[in-house]
Amino acid sequence: MKFKMIATAVFGMEAIVGKELEQLGFENIAVENGRVLFDADERGIARANLWVRSAERIFIRVGEFKATTFESLFDQIHKISWENYIPKDGCFPVNAKSVKSKLFSLSDIQSITKKSIVKRLSKVYQTQWFEETGETYSILVGILNDTVTVSIDTSGAGLHKRGYREKGNDAPMKETLAAGLILISRWQPKIPLIDPFCGSGTIIIEAAMMAKNIAPGLNRKFDSEKWRLIPETIWKEERKNCYEAIKHDVDVVLHGYDIDPRSIKTAMANAELAGVDDIVHFQVRDVKEFSTRYQYGYIISNPPYGERLNELEEVKQLYKVLGNILRPYKTWSKYIITSYEAFEKIYGEKATKNRKLYNGRIKTYFYQYYGEKPPRPKKIV
Repeated sequence: MKFKMIATAVFGMEAIVGKELEQLGFENIAVENGRVLFDADERGIARANLWVRSAERIFIRVGEFKATTFESLFDQIHKISWENYIPKDGCFPVNAKSVKSKLFSLSDIQSITKKSIVKRLSKVYQTQWFEETGETYSILVGILNDTVTVSIDTSGAGLHKRGYREKGNDAPMKETLAAGLILISRWQPKIPLIDPFCGSGTIIIEAAMMAKNIAPGLNRKFDSEKWRLIPETIWKEERKNCYEAIKHDVDVVLHGYDIDPRSIKTAMANAELAGVDDIVHFQVRDVKEFSTRYQYGYIISNPPYGERLNELEEVKQLYKVLGNILRPYKTWSKYIITSYEAFEKIYGEKATKNRKLYNGRIKTYFYQYYGEKPPRPKKIV
């Protein structure tokens, strides 16, 4: 069975998600604001959930139409073949979101959608009462400019929940965003990578998982694993493929530093849970003591933002120090994400490239400073 799928993405990360889906062999990929459309069968649903590193969730799109009245919404929801997805005992909670649309009351959108689905399934299953004791089919009704997109969430918990982060520090970065930053930078495992503000280790751990080719969804469960729609054998086979794809003998330099000993302790525990503790190195170190013996490399980091006013001066001072410390490393590429708009001025250098991204609800900028490339080896004539 072919499905029209939606991979949701953080704003600014859509093209990266699209590239990942392309590399995984998916077809009919269309990149849009906040989402990427693609085609998949039952096996593809499992593969996308297990392998896509930078998407937020994977949905099946079951309907898309215009609606400006609740009557129209009810009628068009009712036309969808819900019985092809939801069994008689299925649990089907409804969530809604609405932007720039005539229908904006989320509670009304939810209740009308639910009533419409119940009406259709009541006729199909010859019952007036649904126990909803079975597996979960979370339905999302998203309305943008009066266009309604109806979808079913195949992931369950967000894809950033890889299962390795038992604890985070005060302001942890989502694993999906960390993976996206690495993919934007085009880092390769042959390049040394350092994060001088590693916190609970997310950037370094995500890079290590890429280096070992560990599927990000390997150690977690998905709602669609319990669906009757997807044979259990598919999930077993796809997980087996994930285990067989892991590279065990990897030569890579991945270092994470942080001034806070508790963060380093957490990072080490997280790396162990992720199965990458053998190829990463975490150490308590102040950014002022930064040094490296490697001639070429990458720095990818998420330093403190100073969201509170009293922290701003401290953070500005930190960015100034960072610029003074890192500038001499001309052959190193530096990738810094921060919400501070005047970062380049304080850091003391204009970025080669700058990309706007959202870290949760915070608007951030991903400042990219390209280092000098190694000289090409001379040809022997």
